[in-house]
Amino acid sequence: MNSGIKKTLHLGSDPDCMKFSSTYEKILLGHGSGGKLTSELIKNIFLPAFYNPYLSELGDQAIISINGLKIAFTTDSYVVDPIFFPGGNIGELAINGTVNDLAVGGAKPLFISAGFIIEEGFQISDLCLIVESMKKACERADVLLVTGDTKVVEKGKGDKIFINTSGIGVIDHDIEISPRRVKPGDKILINGPIGLHGIAILSKREGLEFEIEIQSDTAPLNHLVQDILSISKNIHWMRDPTRGGISSALNELAQSAKIGVEIWEPEIPIPEPVKAACEMLGLDPLYVANEGKLIVVVSPEDAEKVLETMQNNPFGKEARIIGEITEEHPGVVLMKTIIGGKRVVDMLAGEQLPRIC
Repeated sequence: MNSGIKKTLHLGSDPDCMKFSSTYEKILLGHGSGGKLTSELIKNIFLPAFYNPYLSELGDQAIISINGLKIAFTTDSYVVDPIFFPGGNIGELAINGTVNDLAVGGAKPLFISAGFIIEEGFQISDLCLIVESMKKACERADVLLVTGDTKVVEKGKGDKIFINTSGIGVIDHDIEISPRRVKPGDKILINGPIGLHGIAILSKREGLEFEIEIQSDTAPLNHLVQDILSISKNIHWMRDPTRGGISSALNELAQSAKIGVEIWEPEIPIPEPVKAACEMLGLDPLYVANEGKLIVVVSPEDAEKVLETMQNNPFGKEARIIGEITEEHPGVVLMKTIIGGKRVVDMLAGEQLPRIC
């Protein structure tokens, strides 16, 4: 139950035991949305418990230096339902997602681990399809899967298959990718159309049929990232807007950098089938998940050459400049609408589409 009041939770009778705060007494689906509830869970429970300088950055990866070697380290879990969907499956998604979380930190992904939690009775033929797709995804991204684990739970105690991954990459340049570098006047770029993954999952899950099949955009973005880093040292921030869509990613940036974000509705690429599906289902494309999209914040003087470089990559052909950073309304994302007005684009408050990745 939610009373709307943040509660302090005491664990055990020891007065020195950590105290946590939460607005909720139980976990909701919304805590996995990538929006406001996820942020609360991280900042009020996980961050206080495990606080350290690496974790406090709250990036998609931790950037760590070991004996002069700068590495990126990330982890993720995949519980997508259905496990096979138009444009991909849970295995390919797991590899691409891990690669992208490393890449947006400026790293060259190298090694991945995979842990499989499989429900008793799961078809071996389906497992083989998933493993084969992971193999091909590793080859496309030039990474190696070097270690793993397998657990099986009783039938009814899981849901077919879940996959956990970790990834390691190296950072071989001196470009800092951080909200600290974002400045008013910086341009915001995206590498292509939004909303494809979320609508692909929803259409398969709910048995919806559209005139044109909407396919997930799952893709490895590491080569695209390396392309733009090779031509500009003025890449200030990057993020792959997965759960919570571009809205959550840009709100996280606005709040962490304490700057304003303005995006321009006419410039945001939304495919017509996605737009039609969202109108029919009452969804906002800005909040719909993506799995092959990259948001880049770059200095204004380098914006055009970075855009051109993105458009020359297979995964950036439809890249656009969709907004800019402003010193006005710090911590807030505003969208300039087609009719010339402005509206606040808040962070996702609940759960639009559970188990999207």
